[in-house]
Amino acid sequence: MSIDLDLLTSSYDYELPKSQIATSPAKPADSARLLVYDRVSDTITDTVFSQIADILPKETLLFFNDTKVIKARIFGYKSSGGKVELLFNKQLADNSSLVMIRGRVKEGSRLLFDEGLEAEVIALNSDGSRVVKFYQSGKELNFEELVDILDKIGHIPLPPYINRDDKVEDETDYQTLFAGKAGAVAAPTASLHFTHSLLERLKSEHKNYTLTLHVGAGTFKPVESENILKHPMHSEYFHIPQDAAKAIDEGGDILAVGTTVTRTIEYYARVGKLEGECDLFLHPKNPPIKVKRLLTNFHLPKSTLIMLVSAFIGRQKTLQLYKYAIDKGYRFYSYGDAMLIL
Repeated sequence: MSIDLDLLTSSYDYELPKSQIATSPAKPADSARLLVYDRVSDTITDTVFSQIADILPKETLLFFNDTKVIKARIFGYKSSGGKVELLFNKQLADNSSLVMIRGRVKEGSRLLFDEGLEAEVIALNSDGSRVVKFYQSGKELNFEELVDILDKIGHIPLPPYINRDDKVEDETDYQTLFAGKAGAVAAPTASLHFTHSLLERLKSEHKNYTLTLHVGAGTFKPVESENILKHPMHSEYFHIPQDAAKAIDEGGDILAVGTTVTRTIEYYARVGKLEGECDLFLHPKNPPIKVKRLLTNFHLPKSTLIMLVSAFIGRQKTLQLYKYAIDKGYRFYSYGDAMLIL
């Protein structure tokens, strides 16, 4: 029996020189390079992001993710002594929080941070995540109160492959121009390339909509099962306004600005919910049914994100384009260059 390579995680691997991992963004943002792949003509064009307004067909509908990255990484101490690092991931239904903790903890451990912030460990999950409740001066905190404190004491949670401490500049560099709703621990990075002038031009020339998907730490979780269908897909909170839902329902030439927008639209197209938890896994065996075009960055090997790109153009074409981008010196990952699939 032949093996379907599209279902094997190892089939989405590629070699990237470390020198092509971007550790800071292009300045200005729209001076980043843009690889344009036209599926109809099967052609590649090398250009810069600022030219995207001249490339997009006029009938294209633009969809943006207005999530806002919070200062999710905090450093503190266990009440019993010893340093800890905590990364907030997402709020849970019972006002507890899903987090990652660097440092050994057990149920009942109390963690102490600046501004009188405390975290009590409620549960230890088998996947390495932890459930905690946050308090200040003995009072249990809701999400909005927690975000206010994190904004004072926290750090921007740069992806691990950037491999440096966050800097003041990251507070703006790692945030989109239209970030509005706090809750993400990773930026929707395809949106980092816009400047105010470019965004204004695009919005004046195209119908445009926003939706929200709070990007979680699971976006960086590697696919560990060799059969991609056995990968437990992470879930992330989403909300779609009525006008955006109406535009999706009516069809049209949708450009998803990023993989998060793609997953949100495609989840809605399948289940019809305007709000909830999105756990959709797009790959060549589960291709998009609503999104016609994709703007995205270059993603990690063997990740759900490179599999999502492959859902649009196939695994082999994706790997061909990635090899082309590497050979041409494109910069990869969150602060790197972009790719537009037409």
